[in-house]
Formats: sequence, structure tokens, C-alpha cells
Amino acid sequence: MAEIADKVEHGERLTLEDGLFLYESDDLPMIGHLADRVNRRLNGKKVYFVQNMSLYFTNVCEEHCAFCHFRRDEGEDGAYTLTPDQMLEFVAKHYHPEMREFHISQGHNPHVPFDYYVDCIRTLKRHYPQVTIKAHTAAEIEFFSRISGLSYKEVLQTLMEAGLETLPGGGAEILSDRYRKKMRLKDKASTDEWLEVHRTAHQLGMKTHATMLYGAIETMEERIQHMIQLRELQDETGGFMVFIPNSVQPASVNASIKRRVPAFDELKTIAISRLMLDNFPHIKAYFINIGIKMTQLAFSFGASDAHGTIIQERISHAAGATSPEGVTKDELIWLIKGAGRIPVERDTFYNELKVFE
Repeated sequence: MAEIADKVEHGERLTLEDGLFLYESDDLPMIGHLADRVNRRLNGKKVYFVQNMSLYFTNVCEEHCAFCHFRRDEGEDGAYTLTPDQMLEFVAKHYHPEMREFHISQGHNPHVPFDYYVDCIRTLKRHYPQVTIKAHTAAEIEFFSRISGLSYKEVLQTLMEAGLETLPGGGAEILSDRYRKKMRLKDKASTDEWLEVHRTAHQLGMKTHATMLYGAIETMEERIQHMIQLRELQDETGGFMVFIPNSVQPASVNASIKRRVPAFDELKTIAISRLMLDNFPHIKAYFINIGIKMTQLAFSFGASDAHGTIIQERISHAAGATSPEGVTKDELIWLIKGAGRIPVERDTFYNELKVFE
């Protein structure tokens, strides 16, 4: 630990072996202290949030990911595919003038053409030109490429012309071929495909997000290798804005504590992420997955982002998340101030809109 602390003090990059040592250590206060030092060096005491809304045009999906409880088959009870006009009706009920971002994530629905997805974005952007469109994971982009016959670059350019401005980080899960096979992700974007989509987006000038879904069957080495692959791509392109470690949710809100990722592991993973990903500006504490009070603690373990208002989150809650489906701006400010940090309202690209001293 002293050797790692010395590396952190001098800004030296941590290795795979360093990351594994941190995961094997039970010295959580020291790991958190080191991560907090790195974060304060980068962001001071500021913690960022955005006023955003999560949107889901369809839950019909060709994939059968072992951890997903959101997806449905075409014709199954609860399956839906909204038209752009139906989505506009939903947005109109929840929109307010301070809304900065639409976060769109959904199923890989093979029963509608690529043009459907393009039209969804184009319609939203036409009615809300001032709101940033964050849509379609790298796995969705790979799916669009398959159903359209277009390259990743052509898919992205088509969506960007319609109004797409950034990609969310989902679909990464764990960037390991062993993991992806075990978790029934064989038809989903592979490790190399996921990375190539983000590489292509960065080459087109787009800034994007990256995630890790942890707490299932992955090894600690696979977690660290996941971070290292992201770090290497960031060295190459500089296109990632934030890393979001998401803990796996159980199948039911009534699931016992033994079915949930331990709080100890959640805080340790956030801290290790901050230490390993030395070229990422931000680490996000996703309150939907780890809960409100754990999010407050995460700000002392390397996290500098509290996500956003969200409105109605569905994917994690379909899998048993017990957190609120969204929070208000005032609640986010309280959440951050309650942790002794400075709340900063941002846009999607971390431009500061208002600092709440």
C-alpha cells in the first residue's frame, strides 16, 4: 500500500498488479483517502449534476442478457414500441425549461428499421433543439450497423445529422470475452466492437461515456482489465468524459441483502476506478444503483459526479433497484452539500452552468 500511495503522490500510473492488490486489501479508508486525493487534484471539492430525463422508446430486444429484466419479446405482455409522437406526449408531461439532456437507452428491437431510430432522434431534436440528445449505447450502434448494412461511422454520422450529440456508456458490462459468453452476450457487441464504436465516435469529434457493470460472475482481474482497456483507448483518443461503475441489481426489490453487491465493494470499486483511470476527468456515483446515502459517501471515495434528476429510470428498477426513480434539483444540491462538497449544475459536456457555494 505504501508503494501505491507513493505512486499516487507522484502521479504515476497504477498497474494491473496494483489494482488487484487494492481489491484484495481490506483497508478501505486508505483506498478511499488515496482516491479522494486524486479527485481533489482534478476537481477540488466540486461535484457535478445535470437536469436530465431518461427516455425509453422500446423494450423489445433481440438480446437475452442474463442480468436484464427490462427486455421483452415482441407480443409479450408489457412489450412496447412508442412512436415519436407518443414519446413527445410523455416528454411534454415532464419537461421544464431547465432540462438539459435526454438520455435514451432501450432494447435492440429488430422489428423496426434503422430509420425508426433516426426519426425518433430527429423528432425530439426538432421539438426540443436546446436539449442535448445522449442516446444509443455502443451495443446499439453495433446492432444498427447489422440491421442497416452501414458501417459504424455511417450509422453515427446519420444519427448525428438527426441530432445525436453523445453516446451513453452502456453495453460495456465487463469487457471480457469469457464474461460475455457466460452472461449470454454472444450476439451483443463484443469487447473489440464496443471499443471500436467509441473509437469511431471520438474520431468524429464526439465525447462519450463509459460504464462497467460489476458484481456478477466477473473476476477482480477482469474488472481491472476492463478499466485498463478504457484507459488505453482514452490515451489514444481523449474522448471519454466520465466513467460510471454500476453494481448489478437483483431480480426483485424484495431480494435479500445476500443478493446485492456489498456496500464495501461499491465504495472500493468507485475508489479503485478513480485511481486506475488517471486520464478520465470524472467518476460518477450512480445513485440509482448504489442508493442516495452511499452516493454521499462516494464523494469522499473519488466520485465527482452525481448524475442527474433522471425523472423515471426503468432499467435498473426493472431489475430490483430500491432507490428513487429520480430526484429533484433541490434534492441533488442537498445531497452534495450534505457530503461537504460544492454542487455544480452542468450540461452534458461538463460545462459549468451554476455553482452553489
